[in-house]
Amino acid sequence: MIDPAVPPGNHKASDQREHELRQAAIRGESTPVTWAGWLRLGLRAAALVGLLLILLPLHYLYRTLAYGSPFPMLFLRGAARICGARVTVIGTHLRRDVFYVANHLSWVDILAVAGASGTAFVAKAELAETPVVGWLARLNRTVFVKREHRMGVAEQINALKEALFDNWSVTVFPEGTTTDGQSLLPFKTSMLSVLEPPPPGVLVQPVILDYGAVAEWIGWIGEESGVNNAKRVLSRRGTFRLKVHFLEPFSPEDFRGRKAIGMESRRRIEEGLVAILGRPLRPFAHTVPPVRYEPRPESQRVD
Repeated sequence: MIDPAVPPGNHKASDQREHELRQAAIRGESTPVTWAGWLRLGLRAAALVGLLLILLPLHYLYRTLAYGSPFPMLFLRGAARICGARVTVIGTHLRRDVFYVANHLSWVDILAVAGASGTAFVAKAELAETPVVGWLARLNRTVFVKREHRMGVAEQINALKEALFDNWSVTVFPEGTTTDGQSLLPFKTSMLSVLEPPPPGVLVQPVILDYGAVAEWIGWIGEESGVNNAKRVLSRRGTFRLKVHFLEPFSPEDFRGRKAIGMESRRRIEEGLVAILGRPLRPFAHTVPPVRYEPRPESQRVD
């Protein structure tokens, strides 16, 4: 399956190679890394370990004296930079009593948004199995959910409520999976049940993650494993920009129920993405069972 973005024939040789590697990753194949890529990956991994060795003892020492530590946020902010992201925050994020609702492309989203705001997260269970990143997400009280595990929804909502009251802010990625930055899936609103009824004073703030030209390369989509995606990102040459847009917050009390809250959040994010891209969003080219999404035939191409 070929992504319908830019026809391969229009790419330069290096772009064509990146396109082929990305398609192999989407199919679930392990993509090769050059010796220079392994060197970059090793250096970034060493830098992450070094930063962790500095901040982790400070985190646990702080926790013996006070509740709530700033060091996970500082580490995740630094980790995003080490991984190559140059994060720019646009707009003003609320610091407490806020429920962020964001589009989702990559595990890098967690590093960037948490590094900017200190938020806790709701993320797909597969992320917990990703080396290092899964452990870091737990450090920041990420709530991992198995989208197909219907019997566990009540338990997951309780964990979400605890995180909201404890961290003052929680972020959800309601698309049900990661996408390519050019699409926006229907929102799965089960995790918004924590807003029925809304906790006193809590607002909803939509968030847009914009990776610019590298969005499709960064995106963790198709059959690609978390390990392979991390390998691709960490071995990538150079840096990439990531703009985190915090949109205008709204009160969930103005909307009746989680579905209406989800629809309003999605509407605002879609409008913002269309303005950023300068064109309509395109249909996502992959099946996503959690939100019962099936791609239209015209959004797919055959290798």
